Amino acid sequence: MQQHSADDTPPQRARGSGRLVTKAFAGRTRLDQFFQEGCAKIRLPETFSPEMEAILINTSGGLTGGDVIDWSVAASASTRLSVTTQANEKIYKAAADTASVSTHITVGENASVHWLPQETILFDRSSLTRRLDVDLAKTAEFLAVEAVILGRKMMGEAVNLGFFRDRWRVRRAGSLIHAEEMRFDGEIARLAEAAAVLSGQVAFATLFYSGPLAEALFPKLRDCLGPTSGGASFFNGKIVARLTAPTGFELRKSLVPAISVLRNGAPVPKVWNI
Repeated sequence: MQQHSADDTPPQRARGSGRLVTKAFAGRTRLDQFFQEGCAKIRLPETFSPEMEAILINTSGGLTGGDVIDWSVAASASTRLSVTTQANEKIYKAAADTASVSTHITVGENASVHWLPQETILFDRSSLTRRLDVDLAKTAEFLAVEAVILGRKMMGEAVNLGFFRDRWRVRRAGSLIHAEEMRFDGEIARLAEAAAVLSGQVAFATLFYSGPLAEALFPKLRDCLGPTSGGASFFNGKIVARLTAPTGFELRKSLVPAISVLRNGAPVPKVWNI
């Protein structure tokens, strides 16, 4: 009989997949399709609003090399959906391979999706590939935020080495309206020191808005950000803002009001404050 040592046992990997589709019914946003598998869970808190709020949960408690999560969200015509996460997503040290998080969002005619996950925390020697693909109908509204913290400074953590790749593709009526690629590979701490990268800051976020209120919201967002917390631009009917800060706490102080501006005065989801 062949003997197997403990070293022959492959490491356990987290796998998860979640899908949510909305429909319009009696002036409210209702659930049409719902699927969850593995460590990916979706919760729909009861609200008094005609809109729907979804909370994504990774029950594995964090991600490391080889873990895979796929999310799919579709807002059908004339529905409104906000999507957030239960907590910060933590990316731990990877012994091998990379963690993968993929999100595909579809927004129908006169529908709205606000993609508002809480911050992703990268730990030293972590490895993450993240992808966001969005398909918008001609009259759809879409708001997105992705925030990253390079270690928790208040806990004495620092990210010296690691890998992080972030890929966005946003299309409206089939035409590409926004694309971006971010890649940190190797000596992240050294890269972050560069003036053209983060100027030594360890917390950063991207805000994106495309919809009918873009032109009206843009000056309000610039006033909200002020001269030190970040910058924003408006072109081709979309708003893109970049924020940086020395800590995750300082980032939130700028990020939360900025999100509220782009939600036309509505606050961030309540789970952000728990």
